[in-house]
Amino acid sequence: MDFTEIIIEISPKDVDKAGDIANMVVPYGIYIEDYSTLEQEVLEIARIDIIDEELLNKDRDKALIHIYIPVDESPAEAIAFLSERYNSEAIPHIISTVTCLESDWINNWKQYFNPMKIGEKLLIRPVWRDDFDPKGRAVLNIDPGLAFGTGTHETTRLCMQALEKIIRPDDIVLDVGTGSGILSVAALLLGAKSAIGVDIDELAVKTANENAKLNNVSDRFTAVSGNLTDKINGKYRVILSNIVADAIISLSENIETFMEPDAVWIVSGIIDTRRNDVLNAVKGKFKIDSEYSENGWICFVFKI
Repeated sequence: MDFTEIIIEISPKDVDKAGDIANMVVPYGIYIEDYSTLEQEVLEIARIDIIDEELLNKDRDKALIHIYIPVDESPAEAIAFLSERYNSEAIPHIISTVTCLESDWINNWKQYFNPMKIGEKLLIRPVWRDDFDPKGRAVLNIDPGLAFGTGTHETTRLCMQALEKIIRPDDIVLDVGTGSGILSVAALLLGAKSAIGVDIDELAVKTANENAKLNNVSDRFTAVSGNLTDKINGKYRVILSNIVADAIISLSENIETFMEPDAVWIVSGIIDTRRNDVLNAVKGKFKIDSEYSENGWICFVFKI
């Protein structure tokens, strides 16, 4: 199988946390180069003090994380996912790709992105595909560009499955970490009154607004650039947070100030090993209304 290699350059001090985030993108492992403690590790593990000159010449001030994306998946979505989560964790990083030209990987994966049914009410349709039959489903037209959110990732699908059971006609929705805007648009197509999406990435904000236009809901959607809720005010009946466990834990400290009395908070992007961390953070403040899982990913619907 052909792959696109994504290389993430970070400080050695951030290797553990950055590696955990990188592992969220691929289920089959990552490769990390970190030579910051080379001599110490060689002595402890190999019990020798002679090290190849090529290794000694490696840069000790940076670490590299390598991940490999199959040709039928979008590297752009993976890069957006990584960058958003590293930014939210204040991890300085540089992301690059090898094995094919950027102009290739931006577009080549599109041939594998087919119209896709989600839950009972939605059909996601990439804008370059006309061969689809909605069969009564609401059609969500999507062009993710370089933002996270095509609907193919488990975290996004789980959120949309939860949404279709919860949305009411008068709902005002807050989407924290909106990415491509796919969840906000889904909420509006399912009947929500209005939605506001916030993302730390200005490119994601631009993409989200464009996807709202594609679906004729731009009059009911606003996207703003900000970190979590720092640019947000008001009260919402539905809050969406498809981000990472640590950001959800941080949000749990005051997210209830943005919630109407009967509001729900849908959280996703939680790998199963962090399930209890999230539950411990919300204990005493929120109760679980429902829980969804797929391939090691968890989505909760919380109520006050």
